[in-house]
This record gives sequence, C-alpha cells and structure tokens, in this order.
Amino acid sequence: MIVVKKINGEEIIVNCDLIETIEFSPHAVMSLTTGEKIIVDETREDILRKVIEYQRAIHRRPEMVEWT
Repeated sequence: MIVVKKINGEEIIVNCDLIETIEFSPHAVMSLTTGEKIIVDETREDILRKVIEYQRAIHRRPEMVEWT
C-alpha cells in the first residue's frame, strides 16, 4: 500500500498491486484493476519510488538469526 495525495489535497492509501496503468496529463490518473480511476497530485518519480519502496519492504528477507 502506498500513500498518495489526491488533487484536492486529501491523502489516500492505494493498494499498488491493483494499479494497472498510470497516465500523466498533467495529473497522474491511476487506473485500477477494479475499474476505478483515481486522479492524484504526484509526479511519476514519486509514484515509482513509493511502489518500489513498498515492493522492497514486502520482499525483504528477514535477517539471518544466529543461534547460540
């Protein structure tokens, strides 16, 4: 899940696994697999960074634990 800001300033949380496409003209229009469209005031770089950070966080391996 990522936090994005709608064009009215309201922050919402989006399940980035449901993002199908994003169009930029001039605002980002997220099309979700559910058919819903969300217009957000985020740059391409911000959205990509948030999605990558989220994916890294959920796929991160736990640190190896040494048993003594």
